Amino acid sequence: MEWCELPAGGDGEGDAGARAAREAARCLSTVLCRYCDVCRLLCPDLCITREPESDRIVIDLAYCKGCGICAHYCPKGAIRMEVEKR
Repeated sequence: MEWCELPAGGDGEGDAGARAAREAARCLSTVLCRYCDVCRLLCPDLCITREPESDRIVIDLAYCKGCGICAHYCPKGAIRMEVEKR
């Protein structure tokens, strides 16, 4: 798992602030899942689990009632709700 770290120190406050802003933009720019477990912890149906072999997040759509809590609170926007086609 990768973690974003704010840069320490710097030549001046402005320099450190600019570096921190660049680092934050880099960390928040991707929409890929970062496996933070927010969705898994908030799922009321416990249908979001972590796959033991790959450590990836898995959603069991057979048990998901579609409440959208996971999509709403995902900090990366990696989960989205879509109308199911029949």
